Amino acid sequence: MNVHLERWIVAFVGTAWLLSGSRTAFAQQPQNELSAAPQADSPVVPESAPPLTAAQLDQLTAPIALYPDPLLGMILAAATYPLEIVEAGRWLNEGDHASLHGDALDEALAEQNWDRSVKALVAVPQVLRMMDQNIEWTEQLGNAFLAQQGDVMNSIQTLRERATASGQLHSTPQMNVMTEDDEVLIEPADAEVIYVPCYTPVIYGAWPWPQYPPFYFPPPFGYCYPGPYLSFGIGVGVLGPYWGWGRWNWRGHRFYVVPPTRGAPMRPWTHDWGHRRGVPYRDQGTAQRYRAPNGPMGPSSRGEGRLPAAPAGSPYRTHPSSPPRGLPQPMPRPPTGSWRESPGPRSSESRPTGHPSGGRGGDHRPP
Repeated sequence: MNVHLERWIVAFVGTAWLLSGSRTAFAQQPQNELSAAPQADSPVVPESAPPLTAAQLDQLTAPIALYPDPLLGMILAAATYPLEIVEAGRWLNEGDHASLHGDALDEALAEQNWDRSVKALVAVPQVLRMMDQNIEWTEQLGNAFLAQQGDVMNSIQTLRERATASGQLHSTPQMNVMTEDDEVLIEPADAEVIYVPCYTPVIYGAWPWPQYPPFYFPPPFGYCYPGPYLSFGIGVGVLGPYWGWGRWNWRGHRFYVVPPTRGAPMRPWTHDWGHRRGVPYRDQGTAQRYRAPNGPMGPSSRGEGRLPAAPAGSPYRTHPSSPPRGLPQPMPRPPTGSWRESPGPRSSESRPTGHPSGGRGGDHRPP
């Protein structure tokens, strides 16, 4: 073989191998990276992990903070079961599942061993696909909700207030926006129909965390036209058996489960480690809080003591332990003068330990 040709082939193969193993170092949308599941030992999970700051939480919740409260509850609960999100996303793309509706969809879902929050999202395919295709973000969001439920709720309220201050969050024919006890509530205009709002992070005004640009996931082509305002696509009917069981207590920092029996008291939502399916928790403290047996991971509901191997082609990442990151390309800054000033900090209120400033979230907000 020609020596020059042989050297070229070796160099090309070596370069391709290096590129295939490289990772983007800067902040980006969660990667669709397939990592091999551990084959022998469980991954090392730290005893404790530092809480996410307000900047990191705002970055995580920006894509969904303006969603209607019932849909938001399903998203945050389902995010704590990332492997089931991947399975549901794959199931939705198989056969004629995407065309099922109403009773037919209910019957098909009855055969699946997923948490009801995951099943509820099957009826809202654009949301399920967003979570499936950005599974690292989904897992980080779920981990934050498990470890810092109150801080996550504070982050959502703060972002809603920013959108309100920018003049872009208000009632529409698709959803009602109201304020109760200084908390912003968003409810569907029709309890039986959910409209998923489209918007870009520009809707929040000047972003106060340049080191943590907000996540942004463009909607499916043709669904709606996102911009610095709310827009909507076609509404979807909620799936009765799996919908309507969650209620928010924003002031009390609790997400409640509404019992099926009329008049029975509501109880706080509790994470079910069985549906975690062996996915490692962020730290051992979180695992112990939810009483996952056999170590920080807990066995899955199918008898597995570690994370199952991700099927070929799955975007699931076995154990992302890095803190949330931003976009591969931050939202472009509009011309000077077109950004609104960010609203001032909220009234003084208790904040997480170590962050003495007033307002919401995990650390102080810039004025």
